[in-house]
Amino acid sequence: MTQPDTTGSSAQFDVIVVGGGSAGAVIATRLSEDPTVQVALIEAGGPPPPHEAMPAAVASLQLDPEVDWMFTGDPGGAGEGLADGRMMVPRGKMLGGSSGLNYMAYVRGHPGDFDSWSADGAKGWAYDDVLPYFIKSEGLADPNGAGSPDGDEVVIDEEVHGTDGPLGVSVRAPRTVAAQQFVQAAEAVGIPRGDYNGRDRGGAVGVSSLFQTSTRDGKRSSTFHAFLEPNLDRSNLTIITHAQVERILLESGGADPRATGVQYRDADGASHTVMADGEVIVSAGAIGSPHLLLVSGIGPADELAALDIDSVVDNPHVGKHLKDHLHVPLAFPAPGVALTMTEIAIGLGPDALREPAGPLPADPADDVNLPPELAALKAEAERQVTEWATTGKGLASSSFYDAVAFFSTGLGDEHTHDAQIGVLACGYTPDIWQHVFRIDPATYFPDPASALSPDAQTIVILPNPVQPHSEGEITLTSADIADAPNISLNYYGDPHDMSVMLAVIRRALDIARHWPGDGIGALMVPPALAAKHGHEVGAEPSDELLQDLARHYSMTVYHETSTCRMGSVVDAELKVMGVANLRVADASVMPTVVSGNTNAASIMIGEKAAEMIAQEHQWSLVHMVG
Repeated sequence: MTQPDTTGSSAQFDVIVVGGGSAGAVIATRLSEDPTVQVALIEAGGPPPPHEAMPAAVASLQLDPEVDWMFTGDPGGAGEGLADGRMMVPRGKMLGGSSGLNYMAYVRGHPGDFDSWSADGAKGWAYDDVLPYFIKSEGLADPNGAGSPDGDEVVIDEEVHGTDGPLGVSVRAPRTVAAQQFVQAAEAVGIPRGDYNGRDRGGAVGVSSLFQTSTRDGKRSSTFHAFLEPNLDRSNLTIITHAQVERILLESGGADPRATGVQYRDADGASHTVMADGEVIVSAGAIGSPHLLLVSGIGPADELAALDIDSVVDNPHVGKHLKDHLHVPLAFPAPGVALTMTEIAIGLGPDALREPAGPLPADPADDVNLPPELAALKAEAERQVTEWATTGKGLASSSFYDAVAFFSTGLGDEHTHDAQIGVLACGYTPDIWQHVFRIDPATYFPDPASALSPDAQTIVILPNPVQPHSEGEITLTSADIADAPNISLNYYGDPHDMSVMLAVIRRALDIARHWPGDGIGALMVPPALAAKHGHEVGAEPSDELLQDLARHYSMTVYHETSTCRMGSVVDAELKVMGVANLRVADASVMPTVVSGNTNAASIMIGEKAAEMIAQEHQWSLVHMVG
C-alpha cells in the first residue's frame, strides 16, 4: 500500500480517514470519487489474507494478531464459565476491518430502530432517511433464481433492495438442511417467513428467513473487496497500512479547537505526521474511536487528568453507553440435519485435512505415498474447493450461520424487535470452543468427545436479545494508544436483559421442539449446571437453570456500538461536539444498537457520512442520494 514521503515535512491531504474498516473504507472510496480531493486512509493492519475471502474459514481469523486486535473484556454479569472470566472482543485489524472478520450476516435493523434514533434527536437518521444509503451500497443477487431449491423461497421486498451496488449480498448455495429446517420450525411456532431487511418485519410476531449474507459468488464481500480493492489505482487515494494513529492533532484558536491532522506510528515504531486541510474522520470502530478521542484529550476530564492527559474537550460521554448483543449457545444432537466437521474440512480443501487434526500428512510433499483411500479423500477435497473457487458454490461458501428469526418478546421496546434467534449448522471443533469462544468443552458438553468428534452431527441454536438495556464503557489504561483500553461490557447490569434472555431461550427451545422430519435430540446441558439444578436429560429446564446457563456461557455477538453516540459525543452530522473539522463515523455513533447484526448499518453510516462531508465541502461524488 502507498506510504507517503514525510521526510522533512508533513504530508498534506484534504481529508484523513482513520480506520479502513466497515465505514472508513466506504468513506475513503466515496470521497476519492472526486479526483480533485486528496484522501488519506490510515489503517493499523494490512490487506486481508487470502483465506479471509473464504466464508467457512471465518473462525481461523480470530486470535490471529495480523488481522484481529484480540481484545478481551470484563463481562460483568456474564462470563462465569469463560476462560479467566473474560469475554472475547474480536475486532478487525485489516483493510475491511470487522467486515473481514465477521460471520457475514447482512442485517440492516428494524425500521423502528432508525425512527427511534430520529425521535430522540438524531435528525436525518429516520428509516426513510437512511434507506437510500442501504440501497446505494447493496448488490443483491436473486436468491430465488435458476437453480434455487423448490419450495425454499426466500422472501424479498424488492422495492427496498439494491442490485447494482458494490457490496455483494446473497443467500448461500447450496442451502444447508439445518438452515432450511430451522425456518420451517420457526414457521411452526408462529414466526412466518419474510424479509427481515424489508419495510415490514412482521409486527410483533416477526419474520424468519435464510440469512442474506455479505457475499458475492460465494466469497466474502468485505468493504475492502467491495469498495477499496477495485479502486486501489486512484492517484488521489493514499492508503497507509500497518500504521496505528497515536493521536489527533488539535490546534487552539477560535471558538473551538480544530483538528488539523494526525500522528501515527508505523510498523517500525517511527512516528509520522499527516495533515488535513479539510477534515479528520475517525472510523476506528466502537472500541478504537473512543480510545483515540480519549488519548487525544477528548473525554471525561477527571479520567484524563488521572493519566496526565491534558483535557482539550471535557465530555463525560466519550467511551460510555457501550451496547453489545449476547447469545447463549444451545447445542443439540442432530443426526441427518447437521454438517460434520469432516464434511466441512473436505469442503475447505486438502490443507484443512492435514495433521495434526486431519488424516493427511502435515507436509504436502509426503502426499506421494498416500494410500488409495487418502488419495481419494484428497482428490475430493481438491474438487470441492476448486468448485467453490470457480463457481462460489459448496460448503466453503458460508460461515454456517445460515438462518434467523426476529420477533418481539412483549417485554418492552415496542418500536422494534427485541429478539433474534440464529442457527449454526455444525457443532465446530473442541479447539474453536476452547480458544475462540473461551469455553472449555469438558465443562460445557456432557460428552464432548461424542458431541464434537469429527463425524458428530451437532447443531447450535443461538437465542439473542437485541435491545439490551445494560451499558458498558471504554476507559484508558494508559496515555499510550498501544496499550489496549479497559473494556467493561456490563452484561446483565440491567435485570431487564436477563428477563428478555430467558424469554428468547424459551422460544428457541420451542423451535427445537417443533423441528421437522425426525426432529433433533435433547438440549445438551452442562453437567455441573444439570447437577446443581437437578436436571434430567430431556426434561424441561427450569428458569433458574436457564438463567445460570446465561450467566456462565453467554457469548458476545461482536456488536459493540454507541461509545461516541449521536447526541452525546457527535451531532447528527457526526461532528465531534466542541471540536472543529473532526467527525466520527462508524458503529460508535449509533444512538443505541440496532435490532440485529450491525455491519450493514455501519456501512450505511459510512455511505451517509461520505455524502454529508462531500456536500459540505462541495465535492462531487459519482452518485448522490441527497
